[in-house]
Amino acid sequence: MKNNSLVNLMGLDYKSLSLFLEENSIKSGFRTGQLQQWIHKFSADSFDVMTNISNQLKNKLKEISKIEAMPIKSESFSKDGTIKWLFDAGNSNAIETVFIPEKNRRTLCISSQAGCAVNCAFCATGRQGFNRNLSASEIVGQLWSAQKSINNNSIKNEDLENKSIIKSSNDQITNIVFMGMGEPLLNYTQVLKSIKLLLDTNAYGFSRRKVTVSTSGVVPMIDKLARDCPVALAVSLHAANDVLRNKLVPINKKYPLSDLIESCKRYIMKAPRDFITFEYCMLSEINDTDNHLRELINLVSQIKCKINLIPFNSFANSEFKAPKIEKINSFANKLLNSGIITTVRKTRGDDIYAACGQLAGNVKNITKIAKHIPLKTI
Repeated sequence: MKNNSLVNLMGLDYKSLSLFLEENSIKSGFRTGQLQQWIHKFSADSFDVMTNISNQLKNKLKEISKIEAMPIKSESFSKDGTIKWLFDAGNSNAIETVFIPEKNRRTLCISSQAGCAVNCAFCATGRQGFNRNLSASEIVGQLWSAQKSINNNSIKNEDLENKSIIKSSNDQITNIVFMGMGEPLLNYTQVLKSIKLLLDTNAYGFSRRKVTVSTSGVVPMIDKLARDCPVALAVSLHAANDVLRNKLVPINKKYPLSDLIESCKRYIMKAPRDFITFEYCMLSEINDTDNHLRELINLVSQIKCKINLIPFNSFANSEFKAPKIEKINSFANKLLNSGIITTVRKTRGDDIYAACGQLAGNVKNITKIAKHIPLKTI
């Protein structure tokens, strides 16, 4: 039986963990770093395995704290090497996390909410509605569990279509993207705590360039992230005029494109990279015409950026479809010819519904969307 009164050390950054130890009459100092290293670098799930900590301290820690991640409900393996985990978030909710191996990087796509309040028209998560924010422990725990699973998983190179993707069972995750379920900047406090842990050298030691927060455009929180802890920023754009973006990304009604672009200009002054990534989901006959292209060029030419074109990935009961690849490539080439760095995202994990826009998890007890989107005056 779980003791919910125990403090979960999984989500405590250095400052919070030090304070917790001191409040419980445990001298922090080097102990804080020791505990962080055991939990995050060595994936310890028990105080008993911590060989450089006294039995007396272990027993004390057991009385007041725990190390706990969300249970894994299922694990799915794609032929392209992608792995998707379904985590039990309690109260009949489940969230999804995706590992995307490439030749020179290993990216983990993590969720920040059970469901999503933004309700983008082309995203499966939005169709699920919104239940609750994830805690820092639940966010960081996705990385903790995923790395343990990758180190122990039974997938074999010969089972993969691309044999060069996974070289061994001990590949370390190199990049983190907040592009799973939820709008990260609508769970700002817990996401910020988790980012600080990701960057902490006693924990995971990611550089700011290797951690990307993707947002639908919560302008006040973009500004706040720039002040508090700027990491790489990706903006889910998907349309370059307010009329269309209001339909595709409803939060645009609160934070229109003019405000969004200005916030991106402010962010880039403090960002670890000298550009913003704009994500653009390609929807056939919706946002892929020459007129849409001209609008996009005019909009983003104001700022140093990269455009990431994403072919729409279908899901149940969706009315959208992706353009033909020839049209996507033509769109990309015209952007490139206009001087804008452009990439076309390769669809990964669609055979296990792990591709961009397909994550749905399982969300219960849906609450009203409007109450979770902050006022423009924040």
